[in-house]
Amino acid sequence: QVQLVESGGGLVQAGGSLRLSCVASGRTFRNFAMGWFRQAPGKEREFVARIDWSHGITKIADSVKGRFSISRDNAKNTVYLQMNSLKPEDTAVYYCASPARPYITIATQDSLYWGQGTQVTVSS
Repeated sequence: QVQLVESGGGLVQAGGSLRLSCVASGRTFRNFAMGWFRQAPGKEREFVARIDWSHGITKIADSVKGRFSISRDNAKNTVYLQMNSLKPEDTAVYYCASPARPYITIATQDSLYWGQGTQVTVSS
């Protein structure tokens, strides 16, 4: 059974940093792309970042480019989202996600396993 468990959220002042972690279990982690999405109150869930399988290609949403980065540690079955220069508009629940099948990238929100989410609140 695939499980994704996020951690690292919290309350931070604008300009601060947080690092989110997502630990995956139930399959061979290195063979699967991993991604982060977020959902702010009253808004649709949106893509934030992804990293392809093994030590693959990354993609960052334009809204966070230059401030957020994604990385993975295959030995720890963990993907990270480093968030710097946080802004109040980054306030959201952040979700870890991964495709149901190996060796495919994250192109949509379909056919993904999801974590339970972790709250990030940025105060002004």
